[in-house]
Amino acid sequence: MSGNTNRGPRPVAVIVDGYSAGNFYPAAFAACDTDVIHVQSTPELIPTMAPPDLTAYRRNLVGTDESALAGLVRGLDPVCVIAGQESSVPLADRLSEAVGVPSNGSALSAARRDKYEMIETLRRAGVRCADQFKAGTPDAAVAWAEEHGRYPVVVKPLSSAASDGVFVCDGPDAVRAAAGTVLDTPNIFGLANTEALVQSYLKGTEYIVDTVSSDGERYVCGVWEYEKTLLPSGKNIYNRDLLADPDDNPVVARLTAYVDEVLGALGIAWGPAHAEVIVTADGPVLVEIGTRLNGNLHAPFHDVCLGHNQAALTAQAYTRPEEFRAGYAGRTYTRKQPAVVYNTPTDLDGVVASVDETAVAEIRARESVFFAGVKFAPGSRIKPTVDLLTSSLRVFLTAPDQATLTADYEKVRVLKDAVYRVA
Repeated sequence: MSGNTNRGPRPVAVIVDGYSAGNFYPAAFAACDTDVIHVQSTPELIPTMAPPDLTAYRRNLVGTDESALAGLVRGLDPVCVIAGQESSVPLADRLSEAVGVPSNGSALSAARRDKYEMIETLRRAGVRCADQFKAGTPDAAVAWAEEHGRYPVVVKPLSSAASDGVFVCDGPDAVRAAAGTVLDTPNIFGLANTEALVQSYLKGTEYIVDTVSSDGERYVCGVWEYEKTLLPSGKNIYNRDLLADPDDNPVVARLTAYVDEVLGALGIAWGPAHAEVIVTADGPVLVEIGTRLNGNLHAPFHDVCLGHNQAALTAQAYTRPEEFRAGYAGRTYTRKQPAVVYNTPTDLDGVVASVDETAVAEIRARESVFFAGVKFAPGSRIKPTVDLLTSSLRVFLTAPDQATLTADYEKVRVLKDAVYRVA
């Protein structure tokens, strides 16, 4: 274990692996008069993830001895122990349970992380779900797909994130190639894929459903419609996330009712959840759910278009549960104004020689553009987009009227590839 030892008088929350969107937790807990302690579960930071800002934490605990870690965390008398990103969910479940703070517990941890166990748990609970099989070899994956008798099918890792390693396959050759790629490639967290998941293809529109729960009482804090493009390679790339308006779109109520079933079946009673659900002809069906923040969270942006953000709601759910339940339990958000998250695709391929700051400034000057993040620095390798990690920019847009938002989105589409000069 390592880290500075300065202690303070305020209560503390423990964040396990505060990568990516987890970086919004320190400010969220500070607003609830709570300090944060960081647990780094690996000896070195995971290089594929946006790193945690460790300066925002009172202390960083680094170590892999779980028993010793639990003792240290227990000594901090925390209000909660929560996952900062997807792969740390099981550890956060075990630590929170061991320390005796509000917890989803460890009994269903595997079902909240392993996508095969997730869907089988729904099936046992009688919740509508996909058909599936986990295969240790490409041949086994093909055999199941052929027996399933309907193409396309989906092949993906059992435990990853950010659309990593997900393929839509239209025949046995595509299944064999996709399963081979999954089994031969570590997941986004650097862990080996010893099995590949093969699932029935869910035809319909896909949505994000974000929630926060406190002692089993949930609030739906955002529903976003995915706009996707299926590439010839079988990769589905995500283009825009469009914020749904519950007052105008009845699908929000259908999704909410279904996700309530999912939360109950998977024992999700505390903290954030980020669900991906496809509305099929038979009704909503879960793609997957993670008990962590939406990876596209940008707290100030969400505050404008939703009036709140998932990190702040999570902090309140743990530190001021009665206040949270009085204000949010059983309810659904109101859309304050139209909003879009645009993960820009690119066909650029090479080394970034420079970033054209004029093009970046022109994007950021658009009325609707709340924030535009440039993902590749000079010297970085940029490749044609095949998943969220290989999108070239992440742009958050919101405006009081849809016409302005749409016009600015179209302008960003024109400018996106002018940002990078590629050798």
